Amino acid sequence: MSTAMTITNAPASNSHASELAHFSKLAARWWDPDGPSRPLLDINGARLAFIAAQIPLAGAKALDLGCGGGILSEALAAAGASVTSIDLSADLIEVAKLHKSADMAIDYRLQSAESLAIEFPEKFDLICCMEMLEHVPEPAQILAACQKLLKPGGVLVLSTLNRTPKAFALGIVAAEYLLNLVPRGTHRYAQFLKPSEIARELRSLGFALTQQSGMQYNPLSRNAKLVDDMSINYLLAARLRVQP
Repeated sequence: MSTAMTITNAPASNSHASELAHFSKLAARWWDPDGPSRPLLDINGARLAFIAAQIPLAGAKALDLGCGGGILSEALAAAGASVTSIDLSADLIEVAKLHKSADMAIDYRLQSAESLAIEFPEKFDLICCMEMLEHVPEPAQILAACQKLLKPGGVLVLSTLNRTPKAFALGIVAAEYLLNLVPRGTHRYAQFLKPSEIARELRSLGFALTQQSGMQYNPLSRNAKLVDDMSINYLLAARLRVQP
């Protein structure tokens, strides 16, 4: 197992201060369609389609873990889910609250997954952890919190970047330095995770993998679609087994 997916001495706060500062600086333009979060806005439809294929969203109790400014949270709520959304950036939570319309069933919280797991064990039908695992010191600790937060039979959907030369070339060199799709310093190659590493950790926590997919994004057309190629961006879905 990769050391990236092994809990050693879990930090008191499972976050990098530099990462939080980096994303907090983007808060003011989070919903700007031509701003630094443009790729997140562009891929959101494909992400939602993958999630909706795993579980009916109408009436589901969902957690958006690492919600940022609320792009996915609002899409889940619009599809009928009751959403709890957490992040450790106060600036992003504030932006998310300001953008949310009054009729959206979203509870935004400045809170960690680990502390929420203590407060609300076995609460959620669905947990989404999108583009987050590659930004925390202990991704395995996040997965363990997800296991505690999900109801038995609940669904976990993850997305992240694969640790491959292709992901380095396109996800960092091209996206950050050549095309300026995302701010420089957004990603660190050493923190990328292989699907096999996540799958092993999930199985050890009692999850059964149910679906996986790559995601292809065209920055010129601003279109994203699900594909078989998982060498750059990918999504995994897993269901928490019901104990006999």
